[in-house]
This record gives sequence, structure tokens and C-alpha cells, in this order.
Amino acid sequence: MVKFNKMIIALIVICIMGFCSMALAVESGSSIDINTAGVEQLATLAGIGPALAQRIVDYREANGKFRDVDALENVRGIGSNIMEDIRHRITASQ
Repeated sequence: MVKFNKMIIALIVICIMGFCSMALAVESGSSIDINTAGVEQLATLAGIGPALAQRIVDYREANGKFRDVDALENVRGIGSNIMEDIRHRITASQ
């Protein structure tokens, strides 16, 4: 039982460390490449939840890479307000 409790505590610590490192990456202003990012990364952007993040990935898979960050507005649900909030956090690699 003691071994099991130690394992649970270790798992909790690992999870907390993972969440903290993700939060630090978001806070540090690291850029997210909209041409390579997955749903989880995209969902960390302001105004982009899991559903909209999936829509971005689906659009990219159907239409190819985004030419530039402004092309993200072609995705249904992303307008000028969201772009204003996230423009400083995204890039579009070629």
C-alpha cells in the first residue's frame, strides 16, 4: 500500500510539472506555428478552444499549409477579434 501511495504521489507531481511547463511556455510568449501545431497546442491560444483548434487542423489538412498568419481567418469561427488577440503568438512556417 505504501508503494502504491508513493506511485500516486509521483504521478501527481509529474502531472503538475507538466502543466507548469506548459503554462510557462504559454506565458513566455513562445510562438505557435499554425502549420505544424496540433489541437492541444492551438487550444492554448486566447479564444481558441478544442473545437476551434480541431477546425484549424482540419482546414490545414484539407487545404495545405497556411500562406501566412492572416490566412487563418479563412477558418470558420476565426475573425479579426481573435486574430488581434493571437497574432503576436503565432507564426506560419513554409
